[in-house]
Amino acid sequence: MSLLLGLMLAAGVPADLGYSQIPDAGKEAQAAELMGTLRCLVCQGQSIADSDVDMAADMRRIVRQKIAAGESPKAVRGWLIERYGSYVTYDPPLSWTTAPLWFTPLLLLGAGLWLARGTLRRRRK
Repeated sequence: MSLLLGLMLAAGVPADLGYSQIPDAGKEAQAAELMGTLRCLVCQGQSIADSDVDMAADMRRIVRQKIAAGESPKAVRGWLIERYGSYVTYDPPLSWTTAPLWFTPLLLLGAGLWLARGTLRRRRK
């Protein structure tokens, strides 16, 4: 038995946190909120809270273990981003690699407005 697992069992934390909850309701609420903002890397369209694949269960287990150990949700989120990349979040941070995700909708909206304006001007004439 690993030391972490032994400490968790001694503290009353369930052994498999991928499918069970943290006994402390406040910490479980923090973990649940964080899990709702993290993307399942296998399903891609579901959060790890909603996915039933093993990878999502492993990520839920990590989140719950770290929250139960006293880490803040922000620190856990940062660790997961560092480990899996910014794709793991539904709102990736702005960087050079994610800039197209943030600015493409704005550019498309601007292009649509410009085309609509041109079409309306031609119809008025």
